[in-house]
Amino acid sequence: MELRQVRYFLAVAEELHFGRAAERLRIVQPAVSQQVRRLERELGVALFDRSTRRVALTAAGSAFLPHARAVLAAERAAVEAMAEQRDDRARVLRLGTNIGLGARLERLLAALAERAPRLTVELCSAPASVRLQQVRDGELDAAFVRGLERSPGLDLLAVWPDPLVAALPAGHPLAAGGSVELARLAALPLRIAAREANPHLVDLVTGACRAAGVEPVLGPEFTTDQDTLAAIGTGRPSWTVFYASQAAVLPAGRTVFRPFAEPLALQTYLAVRPGAPARRLAPLLEACRSIAQDAGPAAAGGL
Repeated sequence: MELRQVRYFLAVAEELHFGRAAERLRIVQPAVSQQVRRLERELGVALFDRSTRRVALTAAGSAFLPHARAVLAAERAAVEAMAEQRDDRARVLRLGTNIGLGARLERLLAALAERAPRLTVELCSAPASVRLQQVRDGELDAAFVRGLERSPGLDLLAVWPDPLVAALPAGHPLAAGGSVELARLAALPLRIAAREANPHLVDLVTGACRAAGVEPVLGPEFTTDQDTLAAIGTGRPSWTVFYASQAAVLPAGRTVFRPFAEPLALQTYLAVRPGAPARRLAPLLEACRSIAQDAGPAAAGGL
């Protein structure tokens, strides 16, 4: 038994006329008659009394009628349920995040909620290479990455620059000023991630130091925000860098954050698949644009 046979039967049963049923179904009458006869053969009963004057349901046809309606109602329910599943999926945005987006992430989510209140955002934190592959594989709709300018199979959309600030011991003389010059940090060890862990950040900071005429003295590696800040605040004087918006939400304690006299920033991009559904990404892109000019910057400095 095919669903179309049940649908044709129901149309004839309700119209009691093969011609009108065919018009309602927008097909030719012979096709309706043929499929109804096939259904009758399959069921082993006659569903209609046919004469030159009228079409009427047989007893078997009358008995089959509520079952036919139930079958088609179940079909409609199944189709509607799947449509809801598609809609629900369309309302979920799976977004890969950088470590330490800090206050900027909160502003982004707030802007998204304003533009798409029914949108559910699922955040995924993973190494940059993993996030990018998840976007390629369709596991994520988009992902934030810093420093990269290209990635095979993806479009990288520039969304905002992430300014950097220096973290210094609160009692150090350099902490007294409103900003700090890189050249004056030459005597202090720099706590920063290993280059293989974050080449873009390391190259930016060490390159800026050299451009200022000093060779950075590398100290112990940056580990976690908490441990690194504790070591800077209580141990031998040293310094590191943080993205400014994370610095804005970190406890100061025995450390202070100061902007650089020579501004440093790393560009953040949104990685998406070429031809990604515009309907799903439009609110995200609008939210990114809305906060791109925000004075509050963006995220943490070890990774």
